[in-house]
Amino acid sequence: MSRFFQRIVFVASFALCLALVSGIVLGEFGLLGVRASGPQDGAYRQNNVYREVLEKIQTDYVVEPKMNEVTTGALRGLLESLDADSCYLSPSEYKIYKDRPATGVAQVGLTVSKRYGYAVIVSVLPGSAAAKQHLSDGDVLEAIGDQSSHELSLAVIRLMLEGKPGSTVTLSVVRPGANEPEKITLTRSLDAVPALDERELEGATILYLKPGALTRARVDEIAARLKAAPGRKVLLDLRDSASGDAAQGVRLANFFIQQGTLAVLEGQKFARQSFNADPAQYITGAPLVVLINRGTYGPAELTAAAIEDAKRGSVVGERSFGLGSVQKTIELPDGAALLLTVAKYQSPSGKKLQDEAVTPTVPIQAAEDEDEDGKAAPQPKSDVPLLKAIDLLKAKNG
Repeated sequence: MSRFFQRIVFVASFALCLALVSGIVLGEFGLLGVRASGPQDGAYRQNNVYREVLEKIQTDYVVEPKMNEVTTGALRGLLESLDADSCYLSPSEYKIYKDRPATGVAQVGLTVSKRYGYAVIVSVLPGSAAAKQHLSDGDVLEAIGDQSSHELSLAVIRLMLEGKPGSTVTLSVVRPGANEPEKITLTRSLDAVPALDERELEGATILYLKPGALTRARVDEIAARLKAAPGRKVLLDLRDSASGDAAQGVRLANFFIQQGTLAVLEGQKFARQSFNADPAQYITGAPLVVLINRGTYGPAELTAAAIEDAKRGSVVGERSFGLGSVQKTIELPDGAALLLTVAKYQSPSGKKLQDEAVTPTVPIQAAEDEDEDGKAAPQPKSDVPLLKAIDLLKAKNG
């Protein structure tokens, strides 16, 4: 078994044990064997245990440990046990995070998140350096340079993938089915999001739209296309749509849904917000099918979930990635910071997108080609989900 998969097994086992212990010991009885009286009481008890563990490490470990590193590691683990987007940034990391330029930053064409403690590719930008190396959603980035992604927060991972145009970054990539990582060097560049993919299918009876990203400008384009083709059946392809603005994901759903709740945002201390359809934004009641896959992420998931819950159209393809949250930056006295998830988006039926993702009403796994080396290639021989979506629309009355 490779070192990477040994770590995966360890992380999964540790997480399971932690969940069991937390649920049974903390939730049911409290840390001292009696039922906890409330959140504050539980927090005090956990602080006592944490302090005792640190003391034992300091006095009994085989060598005298570097307590700053131990504490930093504990804080990272604490935040990342909540969700992939919550993280602890050391003072030096937070300074880089704050000082990063807003524009002119080159990328390698990857949207990444974390799963099982490691960085994983959510989607790949067409035409980018990552696409040219046939990287694909689901590939795991075991390391960036000589640093394991397991030891890095998601915010730092994303920073490390950025840089000056023409600079390079080396990744250790584990592809599905592979036992060992593959070293790949990518050159950063200023790649633009591809234009809206618009086509007429089946004798112009179906309007095919693939936005790629749900920015305000792109959703404006979609609105214009829909208004120019009143009554035409719509195939909305949200596969690998992994960037944009949550508000635009809700707005896009509103084009097809005239009334009712489109999404909900709520947190422990975050005032509940319900996003309701605005009849003035509604454009078409024509037959609709939505395509999603593992690369459908964030704003696009809000669109798909709203359409699915309203039974406005069929959702075809693979389960989406699962992202829909709001983070708050909390600065600490020593110059460090927490990026803490404070609210999560829910579908109209109450499903938290970050926890449950979007499950298609018509599940279909995309077929993949194999290249000359027998490795999975990114383009399928026939786009099975697309063909199914077309068949579903053909069967609907316009």
